[in-house]
Amino acid sequence: MKALIVIDQQNDFCPGGALAVPEGDLIVQGINALMADFDAVILTQDWHPAGHSSFASSHDNKTPYDMIEMPYGPQVLWPDHCIQGSMGAKFHMELQQDRADLIIRKGYNPAIDSYSAFFENDHRTATGLEGYLRTRGISELTMVGLALDFCVNFSAVDAATLGFDVTVRRDLCRAIDLDGSLAAAIEGMEKAGVTLA
Repeated sequence: MKALIVIDQQNDFCPGGALAVPEGDLIVQGINALMADFDAVILTQDWHPAGHSSFASSHDNKTPYDMIEMPYGPQVLWPDHCIQGSMGAKFHMELQQDRADLIIRKGYNPAIDSYSAFFENDHRTATGLEGYLRTRGISELTMVGLALDFCVNFSAVDAATLGFDVTVRRDLCRAIDLDGSLAAAIEGMEKAGVTLA
């Protein structure tokens, strides 16, 4: 059994959004076209409370993209984005949400950011996605969405580490590329055994 995992295809990550990924909207139709090829479709949704600890606005004298040390490790500070219930947190309006078997919301703990579809950034707090996939007998995962060098990367590496067969469709992802993050992500995914297609 195989699943398509669509990572964070949300308004705030598309052009005009609070944390826009260049060309983030151009992959939506390709993602929709791919959905019919899979036994399951899973969407992830960044879902932050206002004032989340990963927002630069929550820290004195900090600006977006500064790095700080959190109890769980280094953390990039982001512009306020994907705030629960906001237009920015909604999926891109052209994404075929009705094909989704499951929507995984992440980043709702105000104290911990959450890039991966499987674990929050402490690498211990699980989202429940692994259990869902295992109980459905799904072993092959294809990942698409935003952003390739952050949430797609962390999700793919975690999935491979958990023993899933993981492919990332680079043509259906877009990256932020913050200070070399894209090259580092590609290297890390390859090292983890992720297939980059």
